[in-house]
Amino acid sequence: MTDLHSALPLPAQAEWLGLAEASIGLSEPNPRVACRIQTRNGQVVTGNTLQAGGPHAEASALAKARKEGLDLKGAHVWVSLEPCAHHGRTPPCCDALIEAQVGSVTVALEDPNPLVAGQGIARMRQAGIQVQLLPPESEAARSVRELNIGFLSRMERGIPWVRMKMAASLDGITALPNGQSQWITGEAARTDGHAWRKRAGAILTGIGTVLEDDPVLDVRLVETPRQPALVIVDSRLETPPHARLFQALKSGQERAVWIYHAVSDPAKEDALRAAGADLILRPGAGNKVDLQALLQDLGKREINELHVEAGHKLNGSLLREGLVDEVLLYLAPVILGQGAHLANLGPFERVSQGLPLQFHSQERVGDDWRILARLKTQKNRI
Repeated sequence: MTDLHSALPLPAQAEWLGLAEASIGLSEPNPRVACRIQTRNGQVVTGNTLQAGGPHAEASALAKARKEGLDLKGAHVWVSLEPCAHHGRTPPCCDALIEAQVGSVTVALEDPNPLVAGQGIARMRQAGIQVQLLPPESEAARSVRELNIGFLSRMERGIPWVRMKMAASLDGITALPNGQSQWITGEAARTDGHAWRKRAGAILTGIGTVLEDDPVLDVRLVETPRQPALVIVDSRLETPPHARLFQALKSGQERAVWIYHAVSDPAKEDALRAAGADLILRPGAGNKVDLQALLQDLGKREINELHVEAGHKLNGSLLREGLVDEVLLYLAPVILGQGAHLANLGPFERVSQGLPLQFHSQERVGDDWRILARLKTQKNRI
């Protein structure tokens, strides 16, 4: 059998990454995967993971190839994540590739799902398919890992990847003393923030934000095939049943609203359930919600990425408990002097007591800067 690995270079990164990114907001809770098939005579078809329960990337590409009448025997397949080896919502993709009699498969990253974890690769090799797994330090593998960091977090840690979004002035003010915060950053940054909301399986906020701002916290400024679930940390069940966050449900839209609370109040619970919320009791110390237990529950609910947009008190609690993986910060070119800060932390006696972060990326967005920084702790490394 001809070694197609040496004959066929990897697809251009922009090609496969753009294809996999098309699954953002669509494939959750499944990973975002791209597949490219090239037949022996050079014909190419591609596919990406569709909605949960729909075709995975490999099945999508195979279906296109068959529709076009292509001869798949001996074809080369490039797939960004290891083909699955288990029956879930769909049949195993590794079996579909074996049945198609492809000749070789290049895999960018092994799937950490315990139901896969190398089994897809092993099964294809046992069937006589040449399989190449790229080195984990390769550019392609790193890109796939970044694109699917939430899925990997859930598979490896059992909890979502937690991204805390904040917008502030150059001196770190998120709202004026009178509470006004609209708008510190510009339109381009706000639109970009909605693109990050779209990535998430759920958006989390606290009862303080609900009562002060009455937000909707949905994806509006970019197109999306589905709305992320909304998670509210509300220890004493103070969320008003008439809050704007319930408006979409009243208009017939599908969106999960999960309220995590620490104390029981049957009357309030009945009213919130009637408004469309699911109530989850997770009591912790001091009649506060156990935030670690909240994350574990979200992992069981198949949330890959958790997007936090909360006030300085909840931000501080999440950071103090080491539950944040990265900070998504938009900095506006304005100095406001006084007002609310990013997070309620400290006071510290030494600079060394501060939470250490590492800059991951910085990019100009309109007139503002977007900074992505990750907490420098072992548990945050995926």
